[in-house]
Amino acid sequence: MSTAATPPAPARKGRAAALGWLISIAFNVVAPILIYNQARSQGAGDFTAILLSGLGPVLDIAIYLAWHRRVDEFAIVSMFFVALTGVVSLIGPHDAQLLLAKDSAITGLFGVLCLVTLLAPRPLMFYFGRKFATDGTPEQAAWWNGLWQFESFRTVQRNLTIGWGLAYLAEAALRIVVVYGTSRATAVAVNNILPYVVTAALVFWTISYARRAQAKGAARAAAAAEAAAAAGQAVA
Repeated sequence: MSTAATPPAPARKGRAAALGWLISIAFNVVAPILIYNQARSQGAGDFTAILLSGLGPVLDIAIYLAWHRRVDEFAIVSMFFVALTGVVSLIGPHDAQLLLAKDSAITGLFGVLCLVTLLAPRPLMFYFGRKFATDGTPEQAAWWNGLWQFESFRTVQRNLTIGWGLAYLAEAALRIVVVYGTSRATAVAVNNILPYVVTAALVFWTISYARRAQAKGAARAAAAAEAAAAAGQAVA
């Protein structure tokens, strides 16, 4: 088990990284919302609109596969939850309050998925990290995969997965309380805003936590190097 400091990342291709980010955000976040809203405005039902909104992640997978010659886990998860949303929308009566409650089930299931992947060889946040911390090139992907040998890196990825899982479970529970404990207008507003607030907070926490962990790892490596140098001088 290696406890050495994690090696620095190879130089990123700035334009490729920026383009990859733009494509992912456009097809996995912006496109589904625009397609859904446009379909609803044209008279499509919820299920049809949700089904059509899945075209965004499908295109993202196709572009990523053609560009990098491998499947992108982030887009696959997006596709899974688009499909899951479509299935959930068909369950039970189409009461407006119940439909709002069903939305919370999706984020709650994502929280469960995060926690379940702790039992897998690598947790979910490892793959999300590879998506957003690298530019997708083979060199960057190989560097990220190689970090798994370091205990400190594994601990960070597992802790991040636990944090995201628990946060989305709490978010889902809060949304259900709001749906059944407040007015319809308040429930709709919270349903549309809370997921973005929680996600933004989690992204900020993820970046801060990863930076602190990296700084602590560098400090430990420097201290170990100084101790080894001092031991060598003593022996000499």
